[in-house]
Amino acid sequence: MKVAKSIRRRLLLPAVSLALSNIALGQSGSAENQSMKPADGWGLSQKAYDKGKIGELKQQIVQKLYKDITSVVVIDEGKVLIEEYFNGATRATLHDTRSVGKTFASALAGLAMRDGYLKSETQTLREFYDLRKFANYSPKKESVTLKSLLTMTSGFLGDDSQAESPGNEEKMYPTSDWVKFALDLPMDPNKEMEKDWSYFTAGVVMLGDILHRAVPDGLEKYADRELFEPLGIKDYQWQYTPQKVANTAGGLRLRSLDLAKFGLLYKNGGAWNGKQILPRRWVESSLSKQVELLERENEYYGYLFWNKVYTVDGKQHEVFTRAETAATKSLCLKIARWWWLSRPPLTTRVTHMPRSIG
Repeated sequence: MKVAKSIRRRLLLPAVSLALSNIALGQSGSAENQSMKPADGWGLSQKAYDKGKIGELKQQIVQKLYKDITSVVVIDEGKVLIEEYFNGATRATLHDTRSVGKTFASALAGLAMRDGYLKSETQTLREFYDLRKFANYSPKKESVTLKSLLTMTSGFLGDDSQAESPGNEEKMYPTSDWVKFALDLPMDPNKEMEKDWSYFTAGVVMLGDILHRAVPDGLEKYADRELFEPLGIKDYQWQYTPQKVANTAGGLRLRSLDLAKFGLLYKNGGAWNGKQILPRRWVESSLSKQVELLERENEYYGYLFWNKVYTVDGKQHEVFTRAETAATKSLCLKIARWWWLSRPPLTTRVTHMPRSIG
């Protein structure tokens, strides 16, 4: 597969994995250098970098140019190179990851396929639900695939960017059953499945429910046993749906260093400490350009991951992120520029990696 070969070739370059969390804690930060202390499972990198550039970034965070950033963590070759906290956060803070939590649903889907609890991305909703019991039944709804839920191309009449959309997430949250809300939605006659993209949080809730039904002991215990425990992640906090199922739509709270572990897992092709946790094929599929976002320049969507190419000082950087916000975009661009200026030809990967492709 061409994409897979390309990823392997570029991972031979030095790489940086950066975890960003942005939740307001209501306290002022500091632009002074913060001394790092060893953390469980992490070594400290002694590599040189342009501290003036990072100091400038920190000053801009403190001045609220980048709003409500609470941490910046840079992992270089498996060791902590930079670890900074702002706005009252500390190493122990559990950050509200918001829609970054959706990517954990993607990882858990890959694990469920690894273990045989799901067969493949081509499985359809008819295999998990009696869709005639829900409103707006149609054969098209029965053919919705897991892949289309992972790529937000399921064809439901739902678009979180449109307030008037019947499937907008803000209309889901007040209901007593989020899965029923999603499955009751009509299909959009103007959308082609696995081609036409709309940001659709209710589809990820549906995916979480499918996972919860498919894996032994439910989604929450499965995630702890098969993902968090192998990564050494002990401190985290789920939010829940009205049915008390771990919420895959977002809101999972984690420490920044543990978010960095999750990023490094993908950077390493699904391996952690020499053990293959996520199948490499799943990682490559998740980060690849599954769907082109036609209304955006050089932007694509994978399996609940964003993929975009930025040009910085004449060099192209392919960036994988776990959530899209203006702050994420700005910081991706800023970090890519600063690392290129200070350590060429270092490849940077933000939240999951800008990487040099020139």
